[in-house]
Amino acid sequence: MSKIKIAFYLVLAFIIYKGFVAFQNFEIGVEDRVAQIEEKADFEKEGEVIALMMYLGNPLELKEHLFTKSRSKCLELKQTAEENSSAYYECARVNAIIKGRKIVSIIKEIEIIE
Repeated sequence: MSKIKIAFYLVLAFIIYKGFVAFQNFEIGVEDRVAQIEEKADFEKEGEVIALMMYLGNPLELKEHLFTKSRSKCLELKQTAEENSSAYYECARVNAIIKGRKIVSIIKEIEIIE
């Protein structure tokens, strides 16, 4: 009888685990689908994002910006870019106009990430 209970608890734990994983994947999938729909619909919105920005010239002038998912990813990209280029790069939290997962323009720099 106790082997049946153990087997039942293992099956129950497996079902709960599978349900949790399915729920997480659903949430992640929805975010990706929303971004795709916004991009196809030419929908622009204003929001706060983490951006990798490239400055060139003297005085420094913003030439390019790149949407990144997280602070750590931005810092990783910054390090790689600085090793391969002579431009000045910085990661910052910015208020920007976003289209899909791309930054159209930067409105205001809120915080520089070191």
